[in-house]
Amino acid sequence: MILSDKAILEAMTKGEIVIDPYDRDALGTNSYDVHLSKHLATYTAAVLDAREHNKIEHFDIPEEGFVLHPGTVYLGSTFEYTETHAHVPFLEGKSSVGRLGIDIHATAGKGDVGFCNHWTLEISAAQPVRIYAGMPIGQLIYFHVEGDVENYYNKKASAKYTGRSPLPMESMMWKNKF
Repeated sequence: MILSDKAILEAMTKGEIVIDPYDRDALGTNSYDVHLSKHLATYTAAVLDAREHNKIEHFDIPEEGFVLHPGTVYLGSTFEYTETHAHVPFLEGKSSVGRLGIDIHATAGKGDVGFCNHWTLEISAAQPVRIYAGMPIGQLIYFHVEGDVENYYNKKASAKYTGRSPLPMESMMWKNKF
């Protein structure tokens, strides 16, 4: 079951959902719009290795915007910091962003109960497109959880993305055992 706007507001009142900063105009019928922060990153290596710690280089989007190019993985982050303590958050791209040929995530649209951070975006573009800090980039949809949660994400020893940071985070696949 997807939470409605009133249910999202009620969950925020209870502290089950935190959105900082919160803007009432960003609350939709059953979602909350998030915005692109000024922070971007790209990997420094031409070939990425799933067993290695692939380094990234951070940079900020200038006032005049930044042109994304196809064939490059850009890591971005949401301007908003969020916490979800009783619901499953899903991040989806806005249709207006998709119609510009921009994808904001390849596979990581679902968060976990207990996720507390800015969202890292895995941005790719179908053709060159200029983006801007502060532009609406996605929408969070919250799903009701059936049953009690035993392992909140922010309390799991194996959680790899728990340190609060407004900067996009690189893949931590290398921390897995395989």
